[in-house]
Amino acid sequence: DEGITMVIRGEEHLSNTPKQQLLWEALGAQPPTWAHLPVIVNEKRQKLSKRRDKVALEDYLAEGFLPEAMVNYLMLLGWGPGGDREIMPYEELERLFRIEDVNTAPAFFDVKKLTAFNGDYIRALSPEQFAAACAPWLVAPYAPWRPEAFDKDVFEAAAPLAQTRVAVLSEITNNVDFLFLDEPVEDEASWNKAMKPGAADILTGARAELAALADWKADELKAVVLAVGEKHGLKLGKAQAPIRVAVTGRTIGLPL
Repeated sequence: DEGITMVIRGEEHLSNTPKQQLLWEALGAQPPTWAHLPVIVNEKRQKLSKRRDKVALEDYLAEGFLPEAMVNYLMLLGWGPGGDREIMPYEELERLFRIEDVNTAPAFFDVKKLTAFNGDYIRALSPEQFAAACAPWLVAPYAPWRPEAFDKDVFEAAAPLAQTRVAVLSEITNNVDFLFLDEPVEDEASWNKAMKPGAADILTGARAELAALADWKADELKAVVLAVGEKHGLKLGKAQAPIRVAVTGRTIGLPL
């Protein structure tokens, strides 16, 4: 009565198909076309389980995965459009998809690859779209700063720098928190990694040079760090490490 012409389901139902086919025929109805998709497995090549693995879409949305990235990635589980191109809009995936091309081997749900997909989609957003998408993570319970400390203009100025670095939207909080906290976070691992012997001299020298700048522009700030590093026989990366941790509290984040 419902006019079902095709049934698409997981391969675990493959053994049921002959019985169901016979039931349709016994009822004098036109059987549907049967199609079975390969199971989806985790990194241990075990079938995904809601009791063991993160499978709820709500969990991924809460972490900051974009729906478009998730749809794109899910479409490529057990199927591919051919060629090397994987990032493409849903409309194109829909046009290229053929059930006959679905693989028979189990499909590996690779969270790392999904995260990389999501990063590509984030970088494809306009600055305005990215800033708007980050909004849920800029307020409680995600934001560690006082609500009145948040400055929308400051965030929008920093957002394009963060956009090139975050892979999921929830990472925005750790990238910009130092801009709105009274004191930067204290990350012991970052501190121990960056604050090597001589770090205090680098910080003292950088502070003096930066205080003398009339206008803080990116090129001038970089020149200061380079100059301080040269005085201590250090390249840019090594010279800016203690400065970054002193300012942001972390070894990884927005460019200085």
